[in-house]
Amino acid sequence: MSDGHVLQEDGGSITVTPSALAQIVQQAAESVEGARVRRPRRGLDLQLDDGRARVELELAARYGVVLPDLARDVQAQVADALATMVDLDVEAVDVSIEELEGA
Repeated sequence: MSDGHVLQEDGGSITVTPSALAQIVQQAAESVEGARVRRPRRGLDLQLDDGRARVELELAARYGVVLPDLARDVQAQVADALATMVDLDVEAVDVSIEELEGA
C-alpha cells in the first residue's frame, strides 16, 4: 500500500490517507453488481508514483455473472473513482477473480 496521496494547492495541501484510498477502491469495486473485494486489507494493493496509480484487487464474484465483463466493469469503476475523487491518473487496475459465491 502506498503512503497516501498529497494534493498541493495554492492554499495548502490535501492528504488522502492510504486507508481512505483503499476505501475508495473497495467501494468502487463493490458498486459493480456481483463483485466483492476479498480480504480488503490483504487482497487490495495500491501503488502510487508521482500522481499515477496502479491497483491490484482480489475479487469474489457471484456465480453466473460473465467474469470478463465483471472484471472490466470493476476496472472502469475503480479508475473513474480514483480519477474523480482524488485526481489520480490510473495506469492499471489488475483484477484477479479468486472465488465464486452462490447466487
